[in-house]
Amino acid sequence: MDAKGKLKVMFLPFPGQGHLIPMGDMARAFSGRGVRATIVTTPLNVPAIRGTIGKSSDLDSDSEIEIVTIKFPCAEAGLPEGCENTESVPSPDFIPAFFKATSMLQPQLEHLLLQHSPHCLIASAFYPWASHSAATFNIPRLVFYGTGVFALCASECLRLYQPHNNVSSDSDLFVIPHLPGNIHMTRMMLPDYAKTDGETKYAELLKAIKESEVASFGVIVNSFYELEQEYADYYEKLQGRRAWYIGPLSLCNQQERKGKRGKEASVDEGDILKWLDSKKANAVVYVCFGSIANFSESQLREIARGLEDSGQEFIWVVRRSDKEWLPEGFERRTEGRGMIIWGWAPQLLILDHPAVGAFVTHCGWNSTLEAVSAGVPMVTWPVSAEQFYNEKLVTEILEIGVPVGVKKWARIVGDSVGGEALEKALKRIMVGEEAETIRNRAHKLSEMARTAVERNGSSSCSLTDLIQRLQSIQNFPKSSE
Repeated sequence: MDAKGKLKVMFLPFPGQGHLIPMGDMARAFSGRGVRATIVTTPLNVPAIRGTIGKSSDLDSDSEIEIVTIKFPCAEAGLPEGCENTESVPSPDFIPAFFKATSMLQPQLEHLLLQHSPHCLIASAFYPWASHSAATFNIPRLVFYGTGVFALCASECLRLYQPHNNVSSDSDLFVIPHLPGNIHMTRMMLPDYAKTDGETKYAELLKAIKESEVASFGVIVNSFYELEQEYADYYEKLQGRRAWYIGPLSLCNQQERKGKRGKEASVDEGDILKWLDSKKANAVVYVCFGSIANFSESQLREIARGLEDSGQEFIWVVRRSDKEWLPEGFERRTEGRGMIIWGWAPQLLILDHPAVGAFVTHCGWNSTLEAVSAGVPMVTWPVSAEQFYNEKLVTEILEIGVPVGVKKWARIVGDSVGGEALEKALKRIMVGEEAETIRNRAHKLSEMARTAVERNGSSSCSLTDLIQRLQSIQNFPKSSE
């Protein structure tokens, strides 16, 4: 037992904002229960973690979160220096080297496990070797995927039954076998690695991830049970693994920290709030495609055209600094009803504002869950990763969004969606009876999300159960919530 009588948990997030931010939030959730949390990351990613967890003065007096660093072996893996902090999509040629670099972190992590003697390790799924490392030190390892459980179930059913091999073309629809909900997909919507026959490096990684999950203590999920109840139950039957639903983790942040999560915002929060305060309720469309989605200039011009022609007020986050691609006169014509944020935006702050009525999103899980928590309907524009599964959850299962019509999984987004398709989707989500119905559903889910993290809510109880189980392994006295 720790000298202070506290459970000690070590967190190992995968590099990238989509993992760093929720694991920072998770550390806050644990530390808020009196757990001593240690986050392991690289020096370049410390600011993102610090931006999420805040300074020590922001935390409760009993909260303890320590950040320790390890070196990311870029040169040893043949990668450019600082690659673990990049916001652009890595070249496909670099991906095997990147995962090779992550596997080379194992000795450094084990040195920290020896030095810090945590009672538990919570590590990203992309570190399959972490289960072996934890076992070496006789401590439980929990797996964090960074996705919802619906996506985990869908991808596992595809892996097990491979229905996409039984269709004659990439555009033919098939049903995902054994998955509740009668979900249809096409081969075009699947990740490249899911369609590849034979053993690729990524297929080997996925196999190792599955094996490491079997060897783990269980899975920790940034979601809440009521949101994905049917799939939460199905996942435990499908995998035979225990999962704890402790989200939405973004709700762990205090009101004053909404604008501080992740990187430094590119604009003044006060200016954004002042602009939003001048708008009517549910009148503004928020457009943001996450930290790594890479859009061609022609596709960006189509987005601009759709936003302009829709007549809707908007905030559009663009992850680039050049403006040459903007349609001539666009900023002048949309002045007053449109705001472009060039760089990083305080997303929670924007989504939680009453003026925001819809979110055009790439369906990354963090963004999806943040929209659910805020009660904001979505226009879904999936790009890569598991985002096409998330789109199905939002539009077909939860019915709190409409698809813009993307048909193909891609690492770099070409001009696949015309401005008129975006204009049509925006009018569906913002105007009329259907929009009102969708908004009502979104508001109900928001209430459920907030209830889940409150005392005696499902996520709060799930976190209590997990902490007590970890304490019982180490013969700790039981703590109350």
